[in-house]
Amino acid sequence: MSTRTPAVTVVGSINLDLIATAERLPTAGETIGGAALSEQPGGKGANQAAAAARLGGSARMIGAVGSDVQGQRMLDALAGAGVDTADVAVLPQPTGTALIVVDRDGENQIVVCPGANSHLALDRVEFGPDETVLCQLEVGLPVALKAARRSKGYFVLNAAPAMDLPAELLERCDLVIVNESEYALIPALAQAKLVAVTYGGDGSAMFEHGRKVAEAPSVSVAVANTVGAGDAFCAAVVLALRSGLDYTQALAVANAVGGDAVGDPSSQPDLAQLGYYVGRTAASADAR
Repeated sequence: MSTRTPAVTVVGSINLDLIATAERLPTAGETIGGAALSEQPGGKGANQAAAAARLGGSARMIGAVGSDVQGQRMLDALAGAGVDTADVAVLPQPTGTALIVVDRDGENQIVVCPGANSHLALDRVEFGPDETVLCQLEVGLPVALKAARRSKGYFVLNAAPAMDLPAELLERCDLVIVNESEYALIPALAQAKLVAVTYGGDGSAMFEHGRKVAEAPSVSVAVANTVGAGDAFCAAVVLALRSGLDYTQALAVANAVGGDAVGDPSSQPDLAQLGYYVGRTAASADAR
């Protein structure tokens, strides 16, 4: 593994998360009382950038917030995590908001109101030839496609939320990251050059052109909130691969990071440096 954690540029969403923690998730048309409300910085893009920075990588965020109190709060949270926010646009539209219900087991239901995220433009954004770019689909497929076209270095797509992906985008991806539901909903991923798939409590696996080439078990943890866990996994697996770890090692490290994220109630949890997780997973493998 490289002694220096790589730089990552994240192109993606920035949201205020309004989280209601309830005993269970409501069914259609049902009202549930007794919930506790909290507000947190969130958005898949911001969560991934914050995780990358906390893991020790140099993280740059490309996104959009509103010129409102919430937008400034999101910028302050990113800067506090160590993320470069110089390329975050401040727009007239309201800051994106996610309405989230979390049950006692950490499972969730999410409705996203994109706000400023829907108006993100990359016209003035430059990507270096050696820059690792991580993108998701909460900012829309056209933005992801433009990022893929403009990026000349290692390009990663977290294909969430699931949708049909044009062949041009898939062919450009050096790595696609999805959960098991998204993998099932996007059949074209079976043709992708490299796909990391998460399976919750069953760990994760890596596929080359639809063939499983590596897997790693999950880490047993008490679940507090699953909202930011997948985003922490994304940042970790990208940094681990770019640091020179093989597929199995990278998955194990990302599973450990995701496990710590699941145990934290925040959407942008505090995390240790990447090297800590590398050492931890190596020690765990030796113990087995």
